[in-house]
Amino acid sequence: MVVPSLKLQDLIEEIRGARTQAQEREVIQKECAHIRASFRDGDPMLRHRQLAKLLYVHMLGYPAHFGQMECLKLIASSRFTDKRVGYLGAMLLLDERHDAHLLITNSIKNDLSQGIQPVQGLALCTLSTMGSAEMCRDLATEVEKLLLQPSPYVRKKAILTAVHMIRKVPELSNVFLPPCAKLLHERHHGILLGTITLITELCERSPEALRHFRKVVPQLAQILRTLVTTGCSTEHSISGVSDPFLQVQILRLLRILGRNHEESSETMNDLLAQTNTDTSRNAGNAVLFETVLTIMDIRSAAGLRVLAVNILGRFLHNSDRNIRYVALTSLLRLVQSDHSAVQRHRPTVVECLQETDASLSRRALELSLALVNGSNVRAMMQELQAFLESCPPDLRADCASGILLAAERFAPTKRWHIDTILHVLTTAGTHVRDDAVANLTRLIGGAQELHAYSVRRLYNALAEDISQQPLVQVAAWCIGEYGDLLLQGNFEEIEPLQVEEEEVLALLEKVLQSHMSLPATRGYALTALMKLSTRLRGDNNRIRQVVSIYGSCLDVELQQRAVEYDTLFRKYDHMRAAILEKMPLVEQGDPQVDEEVQESKAAAQLSEAAPAPTESQASQLLDLLDLLDGASGNAQHPPLLDPSPGGALVHLLDLPCAPPPPAPIPDLKVFEREGVQLNLSFIRPSENPALLLIIVTATNSSESDVTHFICQAAVPKSLQLQLQAPSGNTVPARGGLPITQLFRILNPNKAPLRLKLRLTYNHFGQSVQEIFEVNNLPVESWQ
Repeated sequence: MVVPSLKLQDLIEEIRGARTQAQEREVIQKECAHIRASFRDGDPMLRHRQLAKLLYVHMLGYPAHFGQMECLKLIASSRFTDKRVGYLGAMLLLDERHDAHLLITNSIKNDLSQGIQPVQGLALCTLSTMGSAEMCRDLATEVEKLLLQPSPYVRKKAILTAVHMIRKVPELSNVFLPPCAKLLHERHHGILLGTITLITELCERSPEALRHFRKVVPQLAQILRTLVTTGCSTEHSISGVSDPFLQVQILRLLRILGRNHEESSETMNDLLAQTNTDTSRNAGNAVLFETVLTIMDIRSAAGLRVLAVNILGRFLHNSDRNIRYVALTSLLRLVQSDHSAVQRHRPTVVECLQETDASLSRRALELSLALVNGSNVRAMMQELQAFLESCPPDLRADCASGILLAAERFAPTKRWHIDTILHVLTTAGTHVRDDAVANLTRLIGGAQELHAYSVRRLYNALAEDISQQPLVQVAAWCIGEYGDLLLQGNFEEIEPLQVEEEEVLALLEKVLQSHMSLPATRGYALTALMKLSTRLRGDNNRIRQVVSIYGSCLDVELQQRAVEYDTLFRKYDHMRAAILEKMPLVEQGDPQVDEEVQESKAAAQLSEAAPAPTESQASQLLDLLDLLDGASGNAQHPPLLDPSPGGALVHLLDLPCAPPPPAPIPDLKVFEREGVQLNLSFIRPSENPALLLIIVTATNSSESDVTHFICQAAVPKSLQLQLQAPSGNTVPARGGLPITQLFRILNPNKAPLRLKLRLTYNHFGQSVQEIFEVNNLPVESWQ
């Protein structure tokens, strides 16, 4: 005997009346038991009511899989009330993962052939919702017949079903090509909108369909012109705009048909130029924006592209933040191809930097940086530097990085370039890129006429603030190199200020003792003190005392420098002036730039050489300096470099003295997209043939910077991979400084080498992720 169960309305009321989750589960479990019993022993005429309750339970998130077979039974029923609930249950409970969905194929085929419009509508809705590829292939012919049925109700649903079929099985395109040409003559807006959507899907997935429908571009243009000029009934009008959904869909289709096709683009140029839509409503803005996207993608005339940029410029004045964001994003895409047209809206773009919305200000920052060129660099840098002082913390790193890159690319003079970098380091020194210190030291080192000016500016900045670590590092380097110029006090265009030796030494000692100083910063300061020992005229006892104190520092790097410097004082004082002399002028593009600008590594790298054979392991550091005993005693001129492995200065300067390496392994280009290129270089050390060093170099020849660049790799389990930190995360545009990263792969078994790479970065305002496998690595890299 079947236990009486609740009606659907009563079940809903009881579930909503449950005060706790436990009470709700109890009600549902009890009712599900009644539904199971009813499916098994109940009246078949009331089965659709039980399934309706089960569907409500499914919508609440509870399991209802036991009702799948009941859906099939109700679909096969001849009663419309049963079919309605059965098809609804099939759409909710069945999908491609369940083999049971194939059992309703025959029922759908029969219902499509019956000629009863409500039943055909139910079958078409179900097929377009959960139809698998197998079902689409089996039922494509029936759907194609319904596309030309006299009933608009059935035709509209058949068109939407055909769209689903094309997405599932693109090879069915040929089946639906002939009816589409006839459906374009429809005056019913719903059918016409569905037809345009179907043609769009066909053109995106079939080159043959794209060529076929380029012939109907004049017809599509006429439909759009009619909508714009004559309008339509109020039934399809939204805020005074004639059927904006249909207009947008036609414009999207025209964009696909006109892309890389001169004839089609010329046909629609006049129509796109006549766009006159009310921009006071969101519907009108949507049509205008779609028009802009179409102009940008087709081969449009130059004047038409200027019109598109002007429309986006009007969007920037809109009160709606979403519209302003869309305008900024679109202008960022256009700035590379229509730079002069976008430049006209530069003042408005700069105003958008002050937006309170973080996404708007970030997009405005990216566009502002893209608008910088040689003619406006001074004005734009003033605006961007003012924004840097007040921008949110999460934008400060991007803003500082962008200013440094723009200054490096478009600097009118070296002095202006130095002033700009100093302003960034003073304002947001902790947020600059990793290579900012090296770039500025290289710039100052190569500008001999600005040495005195730079050292005074940096000394004043350091005296005011020692918290910005990159600024402190550059200032310490500059004071160490050009401290004698600082003490002379002869500075043009700067108010003369006499600086005493004691003040300079006290400032560097303050940096060494500050808790804010990083170990690297202390290394710069210690090396600066050491160099000042050859540039100051006073007694060096104070410097020697500071150096000896740090000989017992807990930081190993700092302790090593201090011990080496102290040894120079005690045993090789006659060579100190030659070793610590000023660095030579740096030429741009010199491959040794990075080594020469880092004075701490050039003057203090004293621990890499091996000890003398007659000394113990505990005195390696002193043994290294003992190698210099046999050199010339002339302190004014350093001894000539000894090319032999035993030469002391060879070890001191880390110059190569090993035998020539084997034949190089050819480089390999593994990725290229929109100007972003990834190349692999290979090195196999002769002392360890099982080790492979891969140098990954990322370059950018496009017009937009690549930011947040991350490269990750994986190798087979038989190999060992170690990823070193990259040189940065931003690849400047137009062939700027590339990013390099080192992969260390240990392959003792000489197994065939395969790499799987994942790249993530931001480019042209879009986030990009690429995952690919490299199987064509040179044989020399692993054999």
